[in-house]
Amino acid sequence: MPRYEYRCRTCGDTFELSRPMAQSSDPAACPSGHDDTVKLLSTVAVAGSASAPAPAPRAGGGGGGGCCGGGCCG
Repeated sequence: MPRYEYRCRTCGDTFELSRPMAQSSDPAACPSGHDDTVKLLSTVAVAGSASAPAPAPRAGGGGGGGCCGGGCCG
């Protein structure tokens, strides 16, 4: 289940809730009981290796693959 971060406008605390995506924008009371909260914009972390080499451009693919990985989009 996704976790969403909220901030209380009354006390300034931030907190997280696990809830279904369909309920992500529903009102959420802060742990101190205040109802004036706002959902924060979350950033997505992508795991990977910084040392992984970038893929080489394909011949005839317009220099980088485009929409389908090379050549067919002209």
